[in-house]
Amino acid sequence: MRIDAYTHFIPEKFFAKVVESNHPGIGKRMRELPAIHDLDVRKKVVDTFKDYAQILSHGMPPLEVLAKGQQVEEYAKLLNDGFAEICAKDGDRFPGWVAQSALGAPDVGVREIKRAIGNGALGAQIYTNVNGRPLDDPEFEPFFAAMNEIGKPVWLHPARTAAMSDYATETKSKYEIWWTFGWSYETAAAMARLVFSGIMDKYPNLKIITHHFGGIVPMLEGRIGPGNDQLGARTSDEDLSLVLKRLKKRPLDYFKHSFYADTATFSAEPAMHTGLAFFDHDKVVFASDCPFDPEKGTMYTRDTLRILEGIDLPKAEKDAIWHGNLERITGTKLVK
Repeated sequence: MRIDAYTHFIPEKFFAKVVESNHPGIGKRMRELPAIHDLDVRKKVVDTFKDYAQILSHGMPPLEVLAKGQQVEEYAKLLNDGFAEICAKDGDRFPGWVAQSALGAPDVGVREIKRAIGNGALGAQIYTNVNGRPLDDPEFEPFFAAMNEIGKPVWLHPARTAAMSDYATETKSKYEIWWTFGWSYETAAAMARLVFSGIMDKYPNLKIITHHFGGIVPMLEGRIGPGNDQLGARTSDEDLSLVLKRLKKRPLDYFKHSFYADTATFSAEPAMHTGLAFFDHDKVVFASDCPFDPEKGTMYTRDTLRILEGIDLPKAEKDAIWHGNLERITGTKLVK
């Protein structure tokens, strides 16, 4: 059985909120992609593949761009209760769901995450920034402390929009560079902030699943390794060598061995091999990023299944990627 650990869906009641928001770009795309909000269409996508099921999570936009304060938590409840209802009714197709966090809520969403996990969520999803604020902002620490205590995994989704320009002289990112390259960079940057800020040391029970196979991280082992071993050599206004002394491990070791990653590579076989060469295989989970593909639901799943099935790995190792690793880190039996 193949359990797709990172797929996106918007339950009916929250989809209405997204449409009402008129969020630029994303709202338009959501309306034109039935598999992201129409449950009957989504079921047909799942049924296209044999021995296959999906874990549901929210995609974009982050709740914090739609609301502020208490309303962020209310939106998270709406999403999470919608996921719980879908999975309770159709556990064969959808054996689990990921709670949407509310880092913009007054208590950074700790109350809602505890409620949602108590209601059956496998873990919680956060974004790589919160309205432009980094994850190592002290305000967000209670969330990481709570997830460290709870022991459930955190799904890390990139969040960057055209408003984050590629050049200081411009006011927006052009040609969707914010997505094509920006999301992969954003993922790596968020991982780095969690490492160098000491959060990964302070909360060693954190299980963070990075989307899209860790973005650009697997390609940059030399910079993350020998490059970061010289941290501070390129900086004159502060002594970053002190950061290295504070860390409990070599920087590369955090990226390779402390983070989890999914196999969503947008049908790119070389990226799959690079990701598998970089991350420990007991920290890799199968995921396709359904339904955001040119065929509106099936292409990325079909290609991810094909690529993984064609890779020569011991059966036990491949079964762990298909479902075993996700079951272990969530503490939930997903395959009947």
